[in-house]
Amino acid sequence: MLGTRIVRVEQRRPDLRFPFPDAFGERLTGRGIVALGRRAKYLLLDLDDGQVLVMHLGMSGSFRVEGGEPADADTPGAFHYDRSKMAAHDHVVFHLSNGRRVTYNDPRRFGFMDLVSRHALPEHPFFAGLGIEPLGNALNGASLASLMQGRRTPLKAALLDQKLIAGLGNIYVCEALHRAKLSPRRAAGTLARKNGAPTDRANLLAGTIREVLEAALLSGGSSLRDHRLTDGTMGYFQHTFRVYDREGEACPTPGCAGQVERIVQSGRSTFFCSKCQR
Repeated sequence: MLGTRIVRVEQRRPDLRFPFPDAFGERLTGRGIVALGRRAKYLLLDLDDGQVLVMHLGMSGSFRVEGGEPADADTPGAFHYDRSKMAAHDHVVFHLSNGRRVTYNDPRRFGFMDLVSRHALPEHPFFAGLGIEPLGNALNGASLASLMQGRRTPLKAALLDQKLIAGLGNIYVCEALHRAKLSPRRAAGTLARKNGAPTDRANLLAGTIREVLEAALLSGGSSLRDHRLTDGTMGYFQHTFRVYDREGEACPTPGCAGQVERIVQSGRSTFFCSKCQR
């Protein structure tokens, strides 16, 4: 998409999770795409008129890229779930000047799109209260200790709080906590010493969060039943899950005789090993 112009926009319904902005397609038509970025779980597409197309995938949204030269070929491979184009759930199609079509597909329609001016972005309700980036330089043991100090909430819930750390999701928190051997039930405040300094646990967890996210990026993300990469294929990180969605299986930690358990915290499934995660 970078460096191309939006030739035409097919908007096939009036809303997703929220209504589309007024004259959505007309405002995008003819605009050049000058930058692509991300903040937390939001995708940011900067346009040549100073507007930013803000996109959120929700729970089941994905983009599929087709067309252009050379013509796309089917991608072979063994996938965790069978692929499905689900054309009935293609809600927006961006036709680009390079001949590509970028299609937004969202079966559950929990995703959304908005147009926001670049200078107003930091104060926009979507972004004003967001926490630090988990892959940014700001995330380390000291910052984790500062964020968690005095908090009695379970560590799992605190890590999912987007006002503290922006962009961490349920799967990756489960995986990071297992690598760090920390219980999701542990009080978040235990990552900080009485003087506010980070504990060894805080330093370890900061490292495992980064390791898990970087591994997932290299693998193309974590694909569930209705999540796809841009070419329609599945992400492979799910094949390396240690605990997520592995209830009843043996804990993969060397020397641990425990098994993966599932509990519900704040309405979300948590997978962990109570024997080695303390």
